[in-house]
Amino acid sequence: MGMTPAWRLTLLAALALLCMGAFMTLRAQSDWAFIIEYRGPRLAAMLLVAWAIGISTVLFQTITQNRVLTPALMGFDVLFMLVQVLALLIWGAAQWRELALPLRFSLEVLAVVLLALLVFRLLFSGAVRSLHLLILAGMLGGILFRELTEVLLRVLDPGVLVIDRGRGAASFNRINLGLLGVASLFVVVASGYVLWVLRRLDVLALGRDMALNLGLDYQRQVLRLLAVIAILVAATTALVGPTLFFGLLVANLAYWLMGTQQHRWTLPASVLTGVVCLVGGQVLLEHVLASSLPLSGVVELVGGLLFIVLLMRGVRQ
Repeated sequence: MGMTPAWRLTLLAALALLCMGAFMTLRAQSDWAFIIEYRGPRLAAMLLVAWAIGISTVLFQTITQNRVLTPALMGFDVLFMLVQVLALLIWGAAQWRELALPLRFSLEVLAVVLLALLVFRLLFSGAVRSLHLLILAGMLGGILFRELTEVLLRVLDPGVLVIDRGRGAASFNRINLGLLGVASLFVVVASGYVLWVLRRLDVLALGRDMALNLGLDYQRQVLRLLAVIAILVAATTALVGPTLFFGLLVANLAYWLMGTQQHRWTLPASVLTGVVCLVGGQVLLEHVLASSLPLSGVVELVGGLLFIVLLMRGVRQ
């Protein structure tokens, strides 16, 4: 008899805790106050990113009923960068920077939620049914958002830029710790809603017709979850930049490790898998191998290979 999902999740949690302990203690050659001050915020940011990306990806795949599609592949993370630049142009860089950081971030998140709802309605209205066409449309949208961001950045005065051009790719070494507090608040609120509707997610995964027959207000529930997904994606993009294949990697590993589609197991498993990949990967590269190779590059490479495999197999839930 194989292990139950509870035992598998317990072992995964133990591995995640081991990675966290190694990150904080391995090659610690200074006093604990300095170690906590230097490594503590980085660890907290990686945990938040793992949490937000894991949950948002599983939720998005539940809505779309497909293990290949992710918010990043649909361009949601690059959309947040575009919103930041548009805010600078419309509001004015100097005036925008005078606003309190939590207020700026809240306005940006609100804009991303509204635009994400619009993009989702356009892509999943029924006109586009092919998986390959959806992926192509999403990736073309991401390219369009990225190019628009670059063009608008060139319009801005270089002396007042507050958007880091290096944010075009994820970086787990250059984390925007200034946004850690407000991003955490948004993630906690969004996650609280997910916990509240946890039992409905398994019904939602059965598809629109079955969910309606079981009494679920399908359309309203999907739109609310999409808003939650947009909030989580915005928080992670603000902290580390866009991640194209990381969500795909951790979500599919969670499905495989748990051996079940029930969200009470797959949601925490996706988070713990993300912690192992991020924190464990950082420990391996930074402290064990002493390598300058960016973790984001390794993660995206592995996730990209998985994407190709899933696409060739046509995996669907």
